[in-house]
Amino acid sequence: MAEEKVPDNLEIADELIAERRSAAPGELPDDMPKWMANVISWIDIFNLWVGKFVSWLLVPMCLAMVYEVLARKYFVAPTVWAYDVSRMLYGAMFMLGAGYALSRGVHIRADFIYRNWSPRTQGLVDATLYIVLFFPGIAIFMYMATDYATESWIRSERANDTSWMPMLGPIKTAIPLGALFLILQGISELCKSLYAARNNRWPV
Repeated sequence: MAEEKVPDNLEIADELIAERRSAAPGELPDDMPKWMANVISWIDIFNLWVGKFVSWLLVPMCLAMVYEVLARKYFVAPTVWAYDVSRMLYGAMFMLGAGYALSRGVHIRADFIYRNWSPRTQGLVDATLYIVLFFPGIAIFMYMATDYATESWIRSERANDTSWMPMLGPIKTAIPLGALFLILQGISELCKSLYAARNNRWPV
């Protein structure tokens, strides 16, 4: 069987964009304005700690699922709470970790055009889209989600998928909180985009 030839020059532009955030939060160029560096550092470090905290929700979620499988299969004693716990913890991880995901540049994006632009053009386009689309969209989403969560607390709303019927207020509160973390991270990303547009290089 013939060996597959590996090209001399691999196209890694997509990977470079996805991993553009190789620097640790707070590591910024010396020529960046102090106010901008402080804003970026504070927000990036804040969302880093949020991401670390939220990642630990995976442990109780996995334990709940393992317990449910073992109890159902070997003891014929399915739980009434495992489904709700796993669904709520997964939802909390998804929403509360969104800001951290944005800080690391791992959200889905169409790079096939973007990767060929200069950092200055990328920064200009990113800054424009953050201002025109991102902030208005997430602000509207946060407003609606806040109303959604508040109503759930007022009504003492409970899930009706299982007989356990847990309260939905706590998990619904994760939705506007996740939107808030996204808006905060959007401010940091906007500052980075403005820096790139001005200096033709990304700060991190």
